[in-house]
Amino acid sequence: MGNRGMEDLIPLVNRLQDALSSVGQSCSLYLPQIAVVGGQSAGKSSVLENFVGRDFLPRGSGIVTRRPLILQLLSANTEYGEFFHCKGKKFTDFEEIRKEIEAETRRLTGSNKGISPVPINLRIYSPHVLNLTLVDLPGITKVPVGDQPADIEYQIRDMIMQFICKENCLILAVTPANTDLANSDALKLAKDVDPQGQRTIGVITKLDLMDEGTDARNILENRLLPLRRGYIGVVNRSQKDIDGKKDIKAALLAEKKFFLSHPAYKHMAESMGTPYLQRILNQQLTNHIRDTLPAFRTHLQGQLQDLNKEAEKCKQFSPDDPGQRTKTLLQSVQRLAVDFEKLIEGSGDRVDTVNLSGGARINRIFHERFPNELVKIELDERKLRREINYAIRNIHGVRTGLFTPDMAFEAIVKKQISRLKGPCIQFVDTVSQELISTVYQCINKLSSFPKLQDETERIVTAEIREQESKCKDQIVLLIDIQLAYINTKHEDFIGFTNAQQMYNQSNKKTAAGMAGNHGAAPPSRLVVIRKGWLTISNIGIMKGGAKEYWFILSAESLSWFKDDEEKEKKYMLPLDNLKLRDVEKGFMSSKFAFAIFNTELRNVYKDYKCLELACYSQEELDSWKASLLQAGVYPEKVTVDGQGNGAPENFTDPQLERQVETIRNLVDSYMSIIYKTMKDLMPKTIMHHMINSVKEFISSELLAQLYALGESSALMDESPEQQQHREEVLRKHAALKEALAVIAKFSTSTCTTPLPPPVDSSWIRPSSPTLPRNSVTSGKPAVRGHAPSVPRVHAHTPSPSTDGLQPNRAPPSVPRRHPPAVPKVK
Repeated sequence: MGNRGMEDLIPLVNRLQDALSSVGQSCSLYLPQIAVVGGQSAGKSSVLENFVGRDFLPRGSGIVTRRPLILQLLSANTEYGEFFHCKGKKFTDFEEIRKEIEAETRRLTGSNKGISPVPINLRIYSPHVLNLTLVDLPGITKVPVGDQPADIEYQIRDMIMQFICKENCLILAVTPANTDLANSDALKLAKDVDPQGQRTIGVITKLDLMDEGTDARNILENRLLPLRRGYIGVVNRSQKDIDGKKDIKAALLAEKKFFLSHPAYKHMAESMGTPYLQRILNQQLTNHIRDTLPAFRTHLQGQLQDLNKEAEKCKQFSPDDPGQRTKTLLQSVQRLAVDFEKLIEGSGDRVDTVNLSGGARINRIFHERFPNELVKIELDERKLRREINYAIRNIHGVRTGLFTPDMAFEAIVKKQISRLKGPCIQFVDTVSQELISTVYQCINKLSSFPKLQDETERIVTAEIREQESKCKDQIVLLIDIQLAYINTKHEDFIGFTNAQQMYNQSNKKTAAGMAGNHGAAPPSRLVVIRKGWLTISNIGIMKGGAKEYWFILSAESLSWFKDDEEKEKKYMLPLDNLKLRDVEKGFMSSKFAFAIFNTELRNVYKDYKCLELACYSQEELDSWKASLLQAGVYPEKVTVDGQGNGAPENFTDPQLERQVETIRNLVDSYMSIIYKTMKDLMPKTIMHHMINSVKEFISSELLAQLYALGESSALMDESPEQQQHREEVLRKHAALKEALAVIAKFSTSTCTTPLPPPVDSSWIRPSSPTLPRNSVTSGKPAVRGHAPSVPRVHAHTPSPSTDGLQPNRAPPSVPRRHPPAVPKVK
């Protein structure tokens, strides 16, 4: 039976299981094992007890095995058992082992026939066993009893499938001889997952209970209903023998006598019985392990390589070494500074492809949200003209003025400049919040050291607030500087002379445009400002729901198409006299919307006074608003006078009307200069006073302030989670190294037994109706020729071939049937 190296293979896998189970790796590696499958009372437990030579498994009627039992048999000089859930406790009394299995089963499944897929791990050392790893599975049942659910058959079937569908699992299909083999549940399940029969070994039990004059000779000779690996017959103790406490050694002698004396079996007695079955399983499992060992080694090496770097860091860190604590503190602060700078400058190693973060969000505030906020405070036309009217008349007093007073212009301009303080301060607050969020994103990486994280967060947040206050003071100063002197000599200012001529010039241009320009479109019409998907939410309400279109915004129009191929244009809307307003988000809506309408109350599209357009995020909404602002579509102004109404001021004096129009043009010209100046200076001021200052503080001042706390050693106390993670990494690393060392001691240049050639197993009907039927001959009965006999086990039979296991082959899918409906109780 192979050489000594082969016999060491099964203990090798058991040591691997020990090494890897502590770090939760055993399930993912699918270590080779043998699963015992069969119906209730088929004799599965008796076969296992015969292997051990002891009574240790629960007995009774109905379903007894209600949790998988992973049984590791190891040859040793002494005899005892160990449970994985009772580490360190040796059970020398096998009656106690039985009671422990029953107690552990009841712990999860209760006492009324319930089942659980959680396995019980039992290891038995004995001089009477060969090295084997077997899994005793619940017997296949048809009818629920006790508190079992109506789909108990399918639950057990799925539990069995979880084991036997793995390519590393040999299937021991146990079938009683006094039942119809063609209807064997165990062989049907094996056929589902092992259609070629490379992993299935048939076991025929209860040969001594067959009717007089019948035998299973043709089956055991693999002539009738053949299997590739053939069948092995065994004779277990009867229930009377078990109740009478018949010794298993005596039962094995009786089994041997049965085969030697039976006329149908005596010619093959040497290849029948429990001892032969044990040797066959030992050989096949050993071959199995040998073939899968290279894949194990590769898998373990990959895991070890992935873990080496982190494990090295964990080894180097000594929580009680003051020098190590100081070094880690310095490295943590340096890493924080680098991470913060990368997030702000946009040069991070990992680029977020889902959301904006860090500097990109601040950039959006600079160039989209702030300009949009400035537009919102621009003057309403009626209110502006009314204020200018009152200013001119108040300056003239009781006299009638002949000239346009410049004091009215200065008063109106200063009032509008003062209104900038609110949006600018709010702008600083918004950037400050984004800056704090970015810092938190970096500080979260210090979660291994809670005290360091808390103190760093407190110090950096305080610094940001301090710089925020300085930045606000500087911005208020900038606005006060603008208020201190109204520079009417600015090169972009139109001046009084030009302002008086602007109204007539504007009218002439409008008249010329109305006369019709049938030549080529001006270049501005061709400038595309933005493209993207928007949903028209108010048109499709009565037509089956809102619809999404591809929109193109140019300097002159807003067009939409059926899709982004831009072939089928739905409409083109000119931007003249258009404004936009916000739309409240609906209770059940997840979209963000705005509306476009005509200031002259004309229809925007067909019979609709406005278009409600929606997008999927606030960022996208702000971006569309900024683009419309660039195209000259401004937000709506809701204004009223002091008495609460918005009625326009009626001018009865033509001279006053001309003066109002002149100052209105002057204010518009000067405020455009102010807006342009503030759009330029605000981002620069914030970058200087806040962002750059915080970067400099983190890189050069933060470490000094942490040391100034006087408890730098306490800052580096690890969190319980980090301690657990570090210990887990080191434990996993050691387990992987131990497992590889175990494998390295074994040579795979060993002897094996060749796999028998294929046989026609179409007589086994798959248990799942969903499986392909290409193995069944349509319309004709299967022709069963003579199959090869069961392979004998010989010592030292070298062969280059394997037992047929193909580790690289994809595992078969686990077929599943729908459970029956639960019967209703009347």
